Amino acid sequence: MSRRAVSTAAGIAILAVMLFPLYWMLNASLLPSTELIQPEPTWLPIHGTLDGYRNALQSQGGHLLTSLYVALGTVAVTLAVAVPAAYGLAQLGAPLARTLLFALLVAQMIPGIVMANAFYVAANELYLINTPIALILADSTLCVPFAVLILHAFMRGIPAEIREAAALDGASSLRALRSVILPVSRNAVITASLFSFLFAWADFLYAVTLTTRDEAAPITVGIYRFIGAHISDWNSVMATGVIASLPVAVLLVVAQRYVAAGITSGSVKD
Repeated sequence: MSRRAVSTAAGIAILAVMLFPLYWMLNASLLPSTELIQPEPTWLPIHGTLDGYRNALQSQGGHLLTSLYVALGTVAVTLAVAVPAAYGLAQLGAPLARTLLFALLVAQMIPGIVMANAFYVAANELYLINTPIALILADSTLCVPFAVLILHAFMRGIPAEIREAAALDGASSLRALRSVILPVSRNAVITASLFSFLFAWADFLYAVTLTTRDEAAPITVGIYRFIGAHISDWNSVMATGVIASLPVAVLLVVAQRYVAAGITSGSVKD
């Protein structure tokens, strides 16, 4: 068997493994609860119903908006910190650049539960419990180190002559970043933004630690509490999972080519 055939078969197998649980989640979200508890599985929702989606939107709509607000806020904070940090480390010869990059790697190894406890104490002292601001700041601590590493790897590969040419034209370092470096680094910026969004959207540990009121919880905590309250209403639970997966799926489809270019850029040096 040729190498291409093996690669194609492996790709199909991986895709099947990924899509199989998604198919069952979508199938279960359309089936009535009476069919879900039958001993024989129902492969197609012939007698499907949208009651689960109506219940999910009524009970989880606020949680979805909270997650969207937190995820977008996390992306904004992450880029506001990571872009100039990566620019300084990669292009401006910041002192102790290697030490700072190593510190970012070490920061990602700290257990999340340790950070969650520390954030709870800080948020409680600042009266930020049950606020999106607390979740945005907490999620940004996960996203900023990763974004800096991605952006640094890309910006390090940008020729210094481009920035120097902008400086000869009278552009300051900030103007060069905004007008020259950022347009060239589009793929890396989109990659960092997408992963930051995914991290914030899927976060459960910080969300359950920093929210004590149900109306302030994002979708991950909302699904967790919804399952506890509707343990027999599995089509609504599965419908909530499908709805929560849609933004992520759309983003991945739209941005996949930028992500592929952003991850591989900077991995090979001439």
